[in-house]
Amino acid sequence: MTSAQVATKATPTRGPIPASGAWRPGDPVGNRRFAPIGDLRLEGGALVPDAVLAFETWGTLNAARDNAVYIAHALTGDAHAFGEAGPGHPTPGWWNPLIGPGKPLDPARHFIVSANVIGGCQGSTGPASLAPDGRAWGSRFPWPSIRDLVGAERRLTDLLGIDRWRLVLGPSMGGMRVLEWAVTNPERVGAIAVMGTTAASTAEQIAWGVPQVGAIEADPKFRGGDYYEAADGDGPEVGLGIARQIAHITYRSEAELGRRFGREVRADGVFEVQSYLEHHGDKLARRFDANTYVRLVNAINGHDVGRDRGGVRAALARFTGPALVIAVDSDRLYPASNARVLDAGLSGSRGIRWVHSGVGHDGFLVESEQFNAHLREFERGL
Repeated sequence: MTSAQVATKATPTRGPIPASGAWRPGDPVGNRRFAPIGDLRLEGGALVPDAVLAFETWGTLNAARDNAVYIAHALTGDAHAFGEAGPGHPTPGWWNPLIGPGKPLDPARHFIVSANVIGGCQGSTGPASLAPDGRAWGSRFPWPSIRDLVGAERRLTDLLGIDRWRLVLGPSMGGMRVLEWAVTNPERVGAIAVMGTTAASTAEQIAWGVPQVGAIEADPKFRGGDYYEAADGDGPEVGLGIARQIAHITYRSEAELGRRFGREVRADGVFEVQSYLEHHGDKLARRFDANTYVRLVNAINGHDVGRDRGGVRAALARFTGPALVIAVDSDRLYPASNARVLDAGLSGSRGIRWVHSGVGHDGFLVESEQFNAHLREFERGL
């Protein structure tokens, strides 16, 4: 097993959760805390008892309580959107270029919050957490939907005493949750910003997810999802690594892979592009949980903001606040057609803002200068 696959039961914060943080410029990491959000009933009917969300905050909630910003992470992200690597944080903040003094999101002006999703593996209640019987949930952990993830985040919002977010933003799977926030609780969202996402997962996007889940479930060490009591190193790292390799192909463009690797072969006979994919697969397998990956891919595949709401267009019409729709022109996972649907359906959108990049979907992480310019202009107009 990897360190991410060790079953733990986080000790939740007791009593009211303070809404202000003691953040100062130069602080190395966020202050990860644990919010007890109570028994959580999922869309499918299953109950997650005594659920906990791991979250971090930067900045201070002002007296008017109108400067709160929520950041929704992507598939393998977590609450550590800003800061350095350190205890409890195996990697630096995944959106460091966007947050900080002088950045579009500045803790001197904003109260910034990010939480690890329910079903996650970075402190929130998930498959690796201990169930009421004292054993890891494993295969018994329910299957949350994108709406369930937002429902858990809404509980955290209540605990923090935030009536209305100034801005909710996020890329990829995070963008899906942003849209659900806006459609489900438009009165609690001032503005939204979405990057590289879709209103409803398409057949092709679902098709990319299917072999990722299949790779994990085909790993004999997955054991149907009950592998937490196995010896260290005897978990489904191979299957999880292959799943990440498949996903990573969709995160990068054909042109970028060709430019960087071509048909080059290393001295050991391995293609350079193969080595690159294996590196990213191994890297994720060391920090993530296979059960979480399977459940979140399932949630992404089931995402449809228009489900039971009269379709996508009718659902998006529920939100009339300012909306920033950003698309990477080389994104083949969530292509321009997805952004056009959002721009047309959100009355507060003023046209797609393009990020020009040869990288592909991962442009939302790589092209920080362009993203920052779009978000800075948008945020100043709120």
